[in-house]
Amino acid sequence: MLDCVKNSLVAQFHAALAVLEQCVTRCPEEAWDAPVGDYPFWHVAYHALFYADLYLSRDEASFRAPALHRQDYQFFGRRPWPPHEPVVADQPYSKDEIAAYLALCRRKASEAIAAETPATLDGPSGFPWYKISRLEFHLNNIRHVQHHAAQLSLALRKRSGIEIEWVATG
Repeated sequence: MLDCVKNSLVAQFHAALAVLEQCVTRCPEEAWDAPVGDYPFWHVAYHALFYADLYLSRDEASFRAPALHRQDYQFFGRRPWPPHEPVVADQPYSKDEIAAYLALCRRKASEAIAAETPATLDGPSGFPWYKISRLEFHLNNIRHVQHHAAQLSLALRKRSGIEIEWVATG
């Protein structure tokens, strides 16, 4: 049963990342900096990948931000802790940078989930602000990636008529 659960988690994580990857690769240059809601397309993609990467780590202490990371670029709007200063994310990441980060997250998903055991999946998430099991936490992480991929997909459809294909499994 453990293998079935882990294989399913990896497949669904890869599927969510594949949808996000389509959004990134199919995004026309003129739409890369265009708003998706309140934030540029590239910023939404980076946010989704940063948190996928973070939450695939065992805990906050073991996380290492990628070399391309810029201070606070993972946040939308304001920092989530006092004094809640506005975040300025004014240096766009390139498509190539986002694509490379996406590949890193895909590898990390495979490795992190392969390392899970029944005890770790049934144990805490590893992040004290998420009081759920590690198994549910992986599902939450997948849903977060898919949520932002859906936002980007809709923006591409409305702005440029670009359709993003459904990916059932990775």
